[in-house]
Amino acid sequence: MNLAVSDLLMSASQAPICFLNSFNRQWILGGIACNIYAFCGALFGITSMMTLLAIAVDRYVVITKPLKSMQRTSKKRTVQVIVLVWIYSLMWSMAPLLGWSSYVPEGLMISCTWDYVTSTAANKSYTMMLCCCVFFIPLIVIFYCYLLMFLAIRSTSRKVQKLASCGRQTLISMKNEWKMAKIAFVIIVVYVLSWSPYACVTLIAWAGHGKSLTPYSKTVPAVIAKASAIYNPIIYGIIHPKYR
Repeated sequence: MNLAVSDLLMSASQAPICFLNSFNRQWILGGIACNIYAFCGALFGITSMMTLLAIAVDRYVVITKPLKSMQRTSKKRTVQVIVLVWIYSLMWSMAPLLGWSSYVPEGLMISCTWDYVTSTAANKSYTMMLCCCVFFIPLIVIFYCYLLMFLAIRSTSRKVQKLASCGRQTLISMKNEWKMAKIAFVIIVVYVLSWSPYACVTLIAWAGHGKSLTPYSKTVPAVIAKASAIYNPIIYGIIHPKYR
């Protein structure tokens, strides 16, 4: 539900304003609106990524350590994780408003984001830390979790063949959990494919080649990234009726 909320807020805060500016072929809403727009894009985008990280860790614990998950999983614990996700996202999205980098119009000037093009110490440090702490490190953790899940499922499937009907029930339960994990994995892959072009563009600018980037090469990856919010409902509906 938290992922759905962040995706909905991403679409509601980004798409209409981008659409309006596209008609005028420039940012027409002023500096304050630019800050608010970019802040919302960062907050909801990072929240989605961190929620996917939380989902991956949750699936990992449920599948590889089911007894511990039964003891630790609760509504209170889930709410605590969600609050932590929002606080973490808020910290990164507030930073440019407080002087660590800044929010500026980008590309075709129809949207705003943090200033990853201007080569200053603040901009370069923020860009690198943001890419590492919000994109690359979470991705490493996510893929590590799914790798261990896959190995656990494969190992259990082989062992269960030697057990009685009780073992078969355990296998069925784990297979159901694995189905839910697969959906989350597909969502994560789509999310990575969506945000990778944007990450590449920002790192090209970070490396000192920002002048080689055309307005379109900066705008198109941003539009692809923000469109990731519409994929999740489609994935939920197609792959798993219970998730739907």
